[in-house]
Amino acid sequence: MRIVSGKAKGTKLYTLNGESTRPTLDRVRESLFNIIQNQIQDSIFLDLFSGSGAIGLEAVSRGAKKAILCDISKEACKIIEKNIVKTHALENIELHQSDFKKVLINKINEKVDIVFLDPPYETDFATEAVKLLLEKNLLKQNAMIIIETDNSKKVIEDLENINCEIKDIRKYGRAYLIFLKGI
Repeated sequence: MRIVSGKAKGTKLYTLNGESTRPTLDRVRESLFNIIQNQIQDSIFLDLFSGSGAIGLEAVSRGAKKAILCDISKEACKIIEKNIVKTHALENIELHQSDFKKVLINKINEKVDIVFLDPPYETDFATEAVKLLLEKNLLKQNAMIIIETDNSKKVIEDLENINCEIKDIRKYGRAYLIFLKGI
């Protein structure tokens, strides 16, 4: 896995061993950032289920002012810390080793522009996170939320009772990217 573009382009990232995480593939990450490239510059980017930190670090490499990364796994956070150093992004990263709910409720002190949610596929964490983002008023006007899932139908059904608008859905092999606009 590597940084695709920007200041840290080509930097190979450390990854977690085993199957406890499912990294977003380079081609999906590249497509994602091509879609959101006009919103990245000087943005506050939130990645709640960070894994290796590749998505948030890619955002910083491409000009995000700050990326807030969160993962509950101690091992993942150790890998993220190594990747932060390797990409020279220390000044632009806020890292939390914690449950995503605790981070949303207690740790974020500013509104964010872009949110990337790639929770374990068999959970309702994406919907729970969207609810908390809206309840806690953590989104700037015109903020974008992107959910990566392998079951777009279930996620869309779960989102029906939340005050958000689905703007786009893209499919990449098994993975779907669902783009939301928080209201």
